[in-house]
Amino acid sequence: MFEEKSDAGYQQVLPGIRQKTLVHGEKTLMVEFLLEKGALLPLHSHPHEQTGYLVSGRIRLSIDGDKRELQPGDSWCIAGGARHNADILEDSVAIEVFSPVREEYLP
Repeated sequence: MFEEKSDAGYQQVLPGIRQKTLVHGEKTLMVEFLLEKGALLPLHSHPHEQTGYLVSGRIRLSIDGDKRELQPGDSWCIAGGARHNADILEDSVAIEVFSPVREEYLP
């Protein structure tokens, strides 16, 4: 599967947080998140493993109480079931891969 860059297809999921599924396969799904300064991703968990990379900006990510301030080039992995949340400190772009595929994120 190939996907060409496009500004179309983003969905507002929370105030200041937009997402777009880029590509997906049988076992993984890749999403781009556009995050606005001041946005909050509330504490939550899901059964999917989540691996991410911060392309630009700055965020504070908490995984099971371990808080880190992340900048471009930093990455993370969140185990399925782990409680996590984020504070968006600057306008940011993050790429995340979920496994297994999050059905609700399929285009």
